[in-house]
Amino acid sequence: MSNLEDLGNVTRLSNQVVRVLGQNPGKFTLQGTNTYLVGSQNPYILVDAAQGIPEYIPVLESALKDIAKPANSSQPDISDIIISHWHTDHVDGLPSVLALLQKLWESRNPETPYSPPRLHKYPIADGLQGGHTLGHFSLPKILSSLLPGQFTPSPNGGVIHDLSEGQIFKDHTGTTLLSVLHTPGHSVDSIALFVPQDRALYTADTVLGHGTAVFENLTAYLLSLKRMRDFEVAEQRYDILYPGHGPVVKNGRETITTYIQHRLDREKEIMGVIKTAVPDRLLADKVSATPSDAWTTWNIVRLIYQKYPENLWLPACRGVELHLRKLQNEGMVVQGEGEGVDTQWKFSDTTAESNL
Repeated sequence: MSNLEDLGNVTRLSNQVVRVLGQNPGKFTLQGTNTYLVGSQNPYILVDAAQGIPEYIPVLESALKDIAKPANSSQPDISDIIISHWHTDHVDGLPSVLALLQKLWESRNPETPYSPPRLHKYPIADGLQGGHTLGHFSLPKILSSLLPGQFTPSPNGGVIHDLSEGQIFKDHTGTTLLSVLHTPGHSVDSIALFVPQDRALYTADTVLGHGTAVFENLTAYLLSLKRMRDFEVAEQRYDILYPGHGPVVKNGRETITTYIQHRLDREKEIMGVIKTAVPDRLLADKVSATPSDAWTTWNIVRLIYQKYPENLWLPACRGVELHLRKLQNEGMVVQGEGEGVDTQWKFSDTTAESNL
């Protein structure tokens, strides 16, 4: 169980960290959501609650009984649950996880009152735009479904204890287990967590175990990647990454640098395309709904991704659009007519190219 590249359901990564797979493999979740038990003994900190797949609960139960078994039966299994961001594959498992933790406690201590875990997440400021405003925000409904006694309320009486930049979590001995770094871009509330004893950085979905990550704000995403690349606290640095999906990444800083360079290379590629005339072949056929002398998002994708399967072109449009929005905000490109993938773009020759 000590192999860092082990992709089993439950893997001890170090004396401090056990990884538990969320049982939700898929195109975007890779082998599934990684949840992590952090600490040398109970009560542990659980990072993320997975997607709510029923098969996850027996796996987590096995992890708590067999791998991270309680050293102190008079203490709960988990004292704190940290949610890395609002996406459903990280939060929808909260009700079933909390029910399991209460059941485990009552089976060990049927006559002793239960001390339920605190739930933590970075707050989303009122009016802040992001994917949570587009109808996919399940967290409020999830939180409203939780039963009294399954969680410890926040000081203001709410369900969630707000995380803050630089916040530290310690174990029963006063040893620092985790510190919080706000890393928006993948989502507005995304965080990373520094695990000093492992010289590791938990990256949630900002950096994955392999492949590239999606994002909703490219400017914020690049800034977060740079902060993560350069992160250290009290002269403590990380070497490896614990991602929200995929295996442990051994060359952490180099991987983050690669992520940054990939985005900058894509930006240069888009700028190189948009400065040229649209090829006749892209204007002549009827794949693009609005042929013109301006580039559409769809035609940019068709040119850049021409060597890739066509079923990848439409998903690629979202990333290219976010690059274009960033360039628009920097005065590099100008938006024209059209909507969606047929939105038209032209190079703005009144400014110098971005120096990012």
